[in-house]
Amino acid sequence: MGQKKLIKFAAIKEYENVLEYPEEMQGKWAAFFEELKKGTVNISLNNLAISPSDPIGVSQGRPLVLELACGRGEYAVGLGRMFPDQNFIGIDLKGNRIWKGASIANKEGLKNIAFVRTQIELTPNYFAKDEVDEIWITFPDPQLRWSKAKKRLTHPKFLRLYQQFLKGGEAKNIVSSSNGSNSNSNSNSNTVSGNSSASGIVHLKTDSPLLYHFTLKVIELYGLNLIYKTENLYAESTIDPRCLIKTYYEGLDIAQSNKIHYIQFNIDKELPIALDEVLKEAIKDIPMDAGELIRMEAEAAREKKEQ
Repeated sequence: MGQKKLIKFAAIKEYENVLEYPEEMQGKWAAFFEELKKGTVNISLNNLAISPSDPIGVSQGRPLVLELACGRGEYAVGLGRMFPDQNFIGIDLKGNRIWKGASIANKEGLKNIAFVRTQIELTPNYFAKDEVDEIWITFPDPQLRWSKAKKRLTHPKFLRLYQQFLKGGEAKNIVSSSNGSNSNSNSNSNTVSGNSSASGIVHLKTDSPLLYHFTLKVIELYGLNLIYKTENLYAESTIDPRCLIKTYYEGLDIAQSNKIHYIQFNIDKELPIALDEVLKEAIKDIPMDAGELIRMEAEAAREKKEQ
């Protein structure tokens, strides 16, 4: 590991707003953020109490929003600036990337933003049922090869994990559907505001046409509630201000698609494992554009060279 990475890893170990593999945190995030706002040093996670007025530990007044595979945490920080009355957690395995967002939050005194260093597969260990209001997945690795489809963060394998802690994850008809149209009339009203009608939403923002169409196929096959979709976000006449936050990876335009795709949906139904095999066959019909084909070939060549 390079010297700069070692310095960053050492730094985040001293940051109060960064936790690494935090066990026994289910239901305690409201209390954690209260301590963070007080400026408490060396917050004792074991001693965090669940609010007596909220027996399952869900912060009724301050929604909790996650950014998964957050990288440098641009979305967690950006949303934290926009919504000071809400709490945001960026989750990523790479501590040297988390360091960037955590450092910015500390410098700006943003006490409603924290980061967790862990694998996404372990997130149910850290959040209680219904504790999380919304999830943002912004520019994740699209895992272009068909053999890696299960690693896509909108694959049912991951949605089942989110369903364990996402508010209303097992409910039906949480938010009225916009029938998949590109109209902003419904989606703009579904902002993060602590309103129950805005809970349980998953947001996907990507430059990958493959991941966009894959996610739509998942929503269709498993009968999930599609709130909003657009193949060309920045061409819309009205854009949710949250979608204007740009990440480092968006600037790279790795997919070379020149378009940003965006989806909002609810995980409002059970996800039968039996349908996974049906999905495996159904996604073979999703075309891959020229930019992604070039990228996949380059990745294959690099992996072969490294062997």
